[in-house]
Order: sequence, then C-alpha cells, then structure tokens
Amino acid sequence: MRIAVLHQAVNERDTIEDRDVLVQVEAVSHALRRLGHAATALPCTLNLESMLSQVRAMQPDLVFNLVESLGGADSLIYLTHAVLDAAGVPYCGNRTESHFLTALKLLAKERLQAAGLPTPPWIAENIESRWRGSCTAAPLMGDNTTVNLTADHSSDTWIVKGVWDQASRDLDEEAIVIGSQDEVLRAVKARIRRTGRPSFAEKFIAGREFNVGLLIGCDGVEVLPPAEIDFSDFPPEKPRIVGHRAKWDEQSFEYHHTPRTFDFPESDSTLLGELRSLSKKCWALFSLRGWARVDFRVDAAGRPWILEVNTNPCLSPDAGFYAALARAEIPFEQAIRRIVEEGMRGEGRGERGEGRE
Repeated sequence: MRIAVLHQAVNERDTIEDRDVLVQVEAVSHALRRLGHAATALPCTLNLESMLSQVRAMQPDLVFNLVESLGGADSLIYLTHAVLDAAGVPYCGNRTESHFLTALKLLAKERLQAAGLPTPPWIAENIESRWRGSCTAAPLMGDNTTVNLTADHSSDTWIVKGVWDQASRDLDEEAIVIGSQDEVLRAVKARIRRTGRPSFAEKFIAGREFNVGLLIGCDGVEVLPPAEIDFSDFPPEKPRIVGHRAKWDEQSFEYHHTPRTFDFPESDSTLLGELRSLSKKCWALFSLRGWARVDFRVDAAGRPWILEVNTNPCLSPDAGFYAALARAEIPFEQAIRRIVEEGMRGEGRGERGEGRE
C-alpha cells in the first residue's frame, strides 16, 4: 500500500520536543517499509488546503497521522484529522473527536468525572463563558473562574499546567504551588501571562506515577504492561514529577534520574489490575483507536488518579510506548501492522472498549 506519514513541519529553530516528531516519522516509516508498504513522509503547516492537495496528489491508500501541533500550537492537534475526515481520506489512529476531547484537558477531566472515573480536582480560569458553571457541583470564584473540589482544599499543593500543552511544555517544579485557592489562581494567571496560553491548576497527587499504553488488538484493545517512573534518587525536598527537563534536557538531573520500571512486587498486583481496568474504561469513554496512553498518579492510600489520556503518545524508540511494547514482547513492526490494519478497516470494532489485558 501507499501510506503517507503526515507530520507537522519543523526546522532547527523549533523546540526539541517539536523536532522529536522527525524521529517518530523515521521509526514509523522504516517499520512500514519493512512491512512491504511504500511510505512517504509529508510535512504540513497551517496551510491545510495545501496539505490536502498534496495528500490527494499522492493518492495514498492510508494516512499515518503523526501531527502533534500546528503553527507551534498544541491546541491545533486535531485540525489535520478534521480535514482528512471532511475529505473522506482514510487514516489510522484516533479520530478527530477523540483528539479534541482529550487534548483539551479540562474537557477531558469533566468527561472523566461525569463517567465516575477518578481525576484530581482542579481550578481554572474560564475559557470564554462556556466554562462557567460547567462543574455544576462546584462553587465559582468570582466571575471568571471554575473550581472543582470534592473536599476542603483551602491550603493545599497544586500543579499549574497548560490547558492544551503536550510533552510537559513549560512544566517543571516551578509549577508546584502551595497555598489557598486565591494564591493558586494568581499562579494560574501568572502562567497565562507568561506563556500566552490557557492554563489551570490541578490538585497535586503526592505519590507514585504510572503510565499505561494501549494498543489495538485482534479483539479490541490490548493493555500493555504498566510502567512506573522511579523517583527514588530524588532528594526529599524535590517534587516528584516528570517535567520538561526530565523528558528533554539531557544535561539535567531529572533526565537521568527518572527511569521507568516494569518490575513490581506481588503486593502491587491489585493496584496494577486497577490501572489496567481504568485504562480500558478510558479507551471506551473516548472511543479510542490505534494506540494511546493513560497517565496516572497514585496517592499515599494507593488510590489511582487519572491525569490525562494521550491519543498520540510518542512512538520514538526511546519513548515509553516503545518500551512497553518491548516489555509485552510485541515487535514495533507488529504494533504498526495492527494500527494500519485497523485504519484500513475504518470505523467499527476498533472503537469497542473490550479486549484482553
């Protein structure tokens, strides 16, 4: 088959996290060629009309969409999918709606909460008026703030994040805020002014951090082995988070002291089972396809909390999804084959939340 590997255009001036997409393009293209397909990389920009014209001229049987942002904005991740949907061009992986519902973290959290799935409380500036009152059980702070709290968090620890941001963009220990709701809100507003992007604060779950990869299988979703980030080398005073430095700064302490592990004692078996179950529920809730990842924090009482659902987790050979495939003894080429075959099937069984663990 002819397969177009679509990705956002990048250059040497772009950030390291944006340029990483080229590593993914190389890995995916190599796997596709080994599977016997003709793979052609296709960079795209905000000129979506030009992108669609190039796709049509190429006449691919399928598009493998690796676009993570457009024009430097993570909030536009879903646009290429929407254009392909509108044009009737077949592509593999998650659909437009799934990307939008999960990339907009506040909307994802509301959806998780409505489904009875655990996600940490949050404080957010309204993004236009549509956020006002969106958490019906939550009080409002002033005219332009929503607060979603289930207990007394009048003075607690929070982490300030971008509403749309991926790849831990602008996220490090400086994002940790301890204080009242008013103090947290001031920190949120400060981040908005500094980055120029919508932001919110999430209750910081002190404890362990896990991620669980999900891959389409023969009978629905297959849950890959859960991985935990090992913070054991962190000094006591250092917040245990996987921030931007841990992911991208090879000279940093965090980069070299946040290894992942797939080895757990028997005492963790119940927790691991719950992580797998929650991940499958996320797959069903957001109608996921192809591949995905769910990120968790686990508190001191052993309760897991869903941080976010990633509909296009990194496929680079040094990334967590690749490592989870290796742990599951699934060759990367086989995983790409599954994703492609589901894409060729189109709508249907890939959207079921059933499958093996």
